[in-house]
Amino acid sequence: MAIDQLSPHYQDAAVSTETRNRVLRNTYGLLALSMIPTVIGAWVGIATRFSLFAGSPAIGFIAFLAIAWGFMFAINRYKNSSAGILLLLGFTFFMGLMLSRLLGYVLGMANGTSIVMMAFGSTAAIFGVMATIATVSKRDFSGMGSWLFVGMIVILLAAFANIFLQIPGMMLAISALSTVVFSLFILFDLNRVVTGGETNYVMATLSVYISLYNVFSNLLALFGIGGGND
Repeated sequence: MAIDQLSPHYQDAAVSTETRNRVLRNTYGLLALSMIPTVIGAWVGIATRFSLFAGSPAIGFIAFLAIAWGFMFAINRYKNSSAGILLLLGFTFFMGLMLSRLLGYVLGMANGTSIVMMAFGSTAAIFGVMATIATVSKRDFSGMGSWLFVGMIVILLAAFANIFLQIPGMMLAISALSTVVFSLFILFDLNRVVTGGETNYVMATLSVYISLYNVFSNLLALFGIGGGND
């Protein structure tokens, strides 16, 4: 009788584990795919010298947030259909465009290619460490969510303020804090998939992509500043 009573629970646990593993695999697959439009967007941006901030940096910053949040709202709306995937890929192309100005600036340095590769390698290492911790650790990191959200808001407000203040030291501090906060966001987001908190791989990919993008772009800024001072 005990075996008959317990077997459905074991079956439910097996299905739950299988579902989590499938979501994680699909997340990694879609994340890898999203790098293609990002690279294309960056290439197009560099080739056309695209800049959303060419006129007014403040208006450009607000426009960027409006477009990005518009994409995220639409992706969430269509997350259960192929339209959600297409919107996600469109979003990553847009983010590649936004990265092109910084990327073009760094590549213009004498050691620009080395700086880009160093930022890419460091981002990959951070992702590997955070993914391993999220997958192997038995801990639930959901408690970090509120603190990370506060950190993100502080970063956004500080970045907007520095558009007017133009303080180099503040820019360095923002990039350093962003690298730490979004590295922890990678851990938080992947842990949500592992623990079953996120069961939609499109939304999981979106969250991890944004964190990876911010880690890479801020490391690129930090290394670029350091490289420019050599």
